[in-house]
Amino acid sequence: MLPNKTRRGAGWTPALPLILAAWWEASDLAKATRLREHLEWAQTQGVLAEVYDFLRDLPEDQWHRQGE
Repeated sequence: MLPNKTRRGAGWTPALPLILAAWWEASDLAKATRLREHLEWAQTQGVLAEVYDFLRDLPEDQWHRQGE
């Protein structure tokens, strides 16, 4: 959903979502930080409302809670 992603060396701007093995290796702080980075990117790209709508509509069981 995040427009204008760019390749930077071996990575991306903004950083890719934490998925698959990266999800299980990442701390709760890293997960929260990545979400914040993506929300800030969405705001700078003018798509924060669309991202908000997507997140708001996620079912409760799709959210990660700290310590889970």
